[in-house]
Amino acid sequence: MSRLPIALNILGGEGRRPEGADSPLPPRAASCQNRFMSKVTNLNQVRKQRARAEKRAAGDANAAKFGRSKAQRQIEAAQTEKATRALDQHLRDRDT
Repeated sequence: MSRLPIALNILGGEGRRPEGADSPLPPRAASCQNRFMSKVTNLNQVRKQRARAEKRAAGDANAAKFGRSKAQRQIEAAQTEKATRALDQHLRDRDT
């Protein structure tokens, strides 16, 4: 019995190839390539995306604040007026 078939069986058989075998890089470089390389980030795109998100949030806040119907504005004004009157009724006079 030769040593070569035993070595192939220990390494995973004849059909399996080591990682990075399809890569033109040496096996060690191919296995390290994905682990140590990070994704390139374009800082201008990140800055613009953040600005867009802030504008969208401000627009949503304005829509909630000003995007109401006339009936909704009248109801809110009446509720505010009622709350103000109730608060003023509980004030103590300083005449004494």
